[in-house]
Amino acid sequence: MPERADAARNRAKILAAADELFTAHGAADVTMEDIARTAGVGRGTLYRRYPDRASIAVALLDEHERQLQESLLRGDPPLGPGAPPAERMAAFYAAMVDLLERHAHLVLGTEVGHSRFTTGAYGFWRTHVRVLAAGGPDPDVLADILLAPLAPELYLHQRARGVSPERITASLRELAGLL
Repeated sequence: MPERADAARNRAKILAAADELFTAHGAADVTMEDIARTAGVGRGTLYRRYPDRASIAVALLDEHERQLQESLLRGDPPLGPGAPPAERMAAFYAAMVDLLERHAHLVLGTEVGHSRFTTGAYGFWRTHVRVLAAGGPDPDVLADILLAPLAPELYLHQRARGVSPERITASLRELAGLL
């Protein structure tokens, strides 16, 4: 069933307001009431579609993550198929650093505590990395270890300490070379 026109307008207003607020203040410092007020919608309208901030952040991130997933599956090497695992992992790390640099505030809003491991995106990234690590001693364990440096809290901590995205990417490239 297609989305009603008024529901589509409200969804767009909610997402635009949330993106503006999350960018300005960080997802953790924005309340659902702030989002409803900025979007000009009632709290009931907001909560019917999005039960919490994390669900809003997930909706905002969805398109960015889908583009990256498409590149991993069908893009040109080294990000896409056709390059050796270490090169693909280095390209994946570079793409994820770019995603974090542009959208860490959203990623942080979707990956709170243990919920990081239950998101669909994490499952996709984990499967991708597990395949790349298939030549290692325990790819199932190694996949989570190789994803750990991409935790948004760690990324933001490093950036706050003045570490550049280029330096982070270079270090991750070294890590990828161990595959």
